[in-house]
Amino acid sequence: MATLPLFEHTPLEDIPAIVNGIRATFRAHKSRPLEYRRVQLRKLYWGLHDNQDIIVEACKRDIGKSSFETHLTELGMVMNDIIYLADNLEKFAKDEPAEDVALANKLFGPKIRKDPLGTVLVIGAYNFPIQLSLGPLIGAISAGCTAVLKPSEAAPNAAAVMQKIIAEHLDPTAYTVIQGAIPETTALLDQRWDKIFYTGSANVGTIIAKKAAETLTPVALELGGKNPAIISKNADPRLAARRLLWNKILNAGQVCVSQNYILIDKEILPAFIKEIKIALKEFYPNGAQNSPDYGKIVNTRQFTRLKKMLDETSGKILLGGTMSEKDLFLEPTVVQVDSLTDSLVVDESFGPLIPVFAVTDLDEAIQIANEVDGTPLAIYPFGNSKETEKVLSQVRSGGAGVNDGCFHLSIPTLPFGGVGGSGTGAYHGRASFETFTHRRSITTTPGWVEGLLAIRYPPYSLAKQKKAAGMNARKPNFDRQGKRIGWLKWLVGGATGKPGLGLAVLIFAVSVRLYLQRRSKL
Repeated sequence: MATLPLFEHTPLEDIPAIVNGIRATFRAHKSRPLEYRRVQLRKLYWGLHDNQDIIVEACKRDIGKSSFETHLTELGMVMNDIIYLADNLEKFAKDEPAEDVALANKLFGPKIRKDPLGTVLVIGAYNFPIQLSLGPLIGAISAGCTAVLKPSEAAPNAAAVMQKIIAEHLDPTAYTVIQGAIPETTALLDQRWDKIFYTGSANVGTIIAKKAAETLTPVALELGGKNPAIISKNADPRLAARRLLWNKILNAGQVCVSQNYILIDKEILPAFIKEIKIALKEFYPNGAQNSPDYGKIVNTRQFTRLKKMLDETSGKILLGGTMSEKDLFLEPTVVQVDSLTDSLVVDESFGPLIPVFAVTDLDEAIQIANEVDGTPLAIYPFGNSKETEKVLSQVRSGGAGVNDGCFHLSIPTLPFGGVGGSGTGAYHGRASFETFTHRRSITTTPGWVEGLLAIRYPPYSLAKQKKAAGMNARKPNFDRQGKRIGWLKWLVGGATGKPGLGLAVLIFAVSVRLYLQRRSKL
């Protein structure tokens, strides 16, 4: 068995000095050079690669995660993201020219520079302790920030392993780990940050956002949501059953993007239940409790919360329901509910509970989804293309998996994040770089254009005002009713009908063409 490092709380009195040291490194511009960032990313990759055994063991002890799930959803995603960002760092970090710049303004070289935000705090979560802690950290490194990572104390073994890897493989003056619980997190929030990235519950996210607002600190909040799966009568019941069951058994349902409830057309409900029973037997031939592939609930507090939800439901258990507090085991459990106030619907379960609600048609399903949670983290529509497009058009969400579970989360070039109550900000791939980057607008005014700028200096006159308007004002290509006007009318001055820039450009172009034609005949 792999030897794991010990989890030890960081002394509260040490936290201010640690944070000040990390901030001093940023102010010394040490983390800005692209090559420095690339080296740090690559070293972190090998730190993860060379410690795979203890990472797997840590995730097994903390949350019962199988080796397969750890490699698929923790190590694989993080290591792939490191390579992607390291390979594309130059492209992401280079200056961007401003778009649609008027000809006169091109003289000033308008551009967008990518500056690191500064020193940032990353607060991780327990359910995917590696991915949800190191994923944001990778973004901070790639953007040129320095960072402090606060892993979840609910996954202490994984937290200790990450501290070991970061201490041994990254620059300790720029990146470090603070361990602890509420007191240590509170002490960290008392420090001044350039951004805070938090993954976890909406309740804690609200506390962090309020604290950050005191110092106008920007935040990225990756929260949860009461995510609906919507199954129309035209869906394939077998595919829907297998894919949504997997979406709930992954990590024993402790996944922020798993469906919280299923809205299903009553015509297809019997077939769906039949297929979900078949799928569960296929996935766990000897039962989930005896399977090495099925995880456990993270701790007694979360187990008690889930048990209470199941005890208080007025729905009918169709499948599962077996549990063991001693083993922190809760079987995948399908419950048919008939009320939006049911205990399994009003709160996010964050566990292997699968409430199903029969509806008469797609319109009713959409209405219920919007009533339960107007901005979930994800939605999962199953049906034909017309039906799924209708769901996507009428139900908001942070992301969506059409005819599947949370596959969208696994694509490194897709931003992942919430909307409204399910969070703010996004990361993964380029989005990880951008969430810790300030897009800084820059112009450079050469000395020789001073004559052109004379109109901006007092004393002002009507002539100067007209000249400035002629240089800067755009002509509308729409009339007073908001309808687009034809190009010929725009050419002679837009909706005003007065000769304007379009006509001037045309006259100039024709004049140049005629001049060149005359020259060619000489």
